[in-house]
Amino acid sequence: MSTRELLRATHARLEQAACVVRRVIGVPDYDRYVAHVRTHHPDEKPMPRDEFMQQRLMDRYSRPGNRCC
Repeated sequence: MSTRELLRATHARLEQAACVVRRVIGVPDYDRYVAHVRTHHPDEKPMPRDEFMQQRLMDRYSRPGNRCC
C-alpha cells in the first residue's frame, strides 16, 4: 500500500469515527442530511445549515422525556 493510499484509508476511518461520535453525543450531521435529500428527494433543496441545526434543536427539546431535567 502506498503512502497516499494509507493516508486516504486513514482519513476515511477518521471520518467514520467522527460520524459515530457525533451520533453518540447527539450532534446532527448536516452533511448526511444533505446527501439524503439529494439522493431521495432530488427535486427538493436542502435547508441551509443554520436552519437545519435550529430545527434539530427544536425537535430535540420538544419531545418530553428527552431532557435530563
